[in-house]
Amino acid sequence: MSSPFAIIAGVGPGTGATVARRFGAAYPVALLARNPANYEDAVKDIEAAGGKAIGFSTDVTDPKSVKDAVAEAQNQFGGDKCAAAVFNVGGKFIIKPFLELNQEEFESGWEANGRGAFLFSQAVLPLLLNSTDLQYPPSLIFTGATAAMKGSARCASFSTGKFALRSLSQSLAREFGPKGVHVSHVNVDGIIDIPKTKEWMKDLGPDGKIKPEAVSISCCIICDTVEQD
Repeated sequence: MSSPFAIIAGVGPGTGATVARRFGAAYPVALLARNPANYEDAVKDIEAAGGKAIGFSTDVTDPKSVKDAVAEAQNQFGGDKCAAAVFNVGGKFIIKPFLELNQEEFESGWEANGRGAFLFSQAVLPLLLNSTDLQYPPSLIFTGATAAMKGSARCASFSTGKFALRSLSQSLAREFGPKGVHVSHVNVDGIIDIPKTKEWMKDLGPDGKIKPEAVSISCCIICDTVEQD
């Protein structure tokens, strides 16, 4: 009998990789990112720790790319059981006055977080629905942001995408929760401490940013599958 696997979309050097490493302690893990360089180190770390991980170069805004990645993960792991699916795609963080924002820039926020989450959910939900007999309820987790709760000035693109992501998660929770799939939106209310944010708001001090490890622990607590530190 094949083991259930986990699938993480939006793997980068921060939250996505940390979440993947945590799930990798319990399950085979499929790591999805547009750029292979974003998941290669995490794959090596998981395998070095005795786990199994495979990375897939994936554009979450492209239907074929998402379907192919999920299908190949099933093929590689030899099963149709998925314990957890995490959508951690950030999209472009555009800060720009609204009247200077062009249509392409505005739509980029929705394409990553709206369309991307839609395509990912449609690809993984059949696997999650087929996994309600596992020890723990299968989980579909979306990582959000402050922008999902509050649209800040000059952030129309990013906040529109994150609002869409949160709304989708609420709709899916109400539809699939009664069917045994746990759907949740993890609101990351702050700046995550990753390489690209090192120069952001230095005046906050060493404890002013959220550690990626803290987000990964939250995701694992939701799934109730990975030992907490």
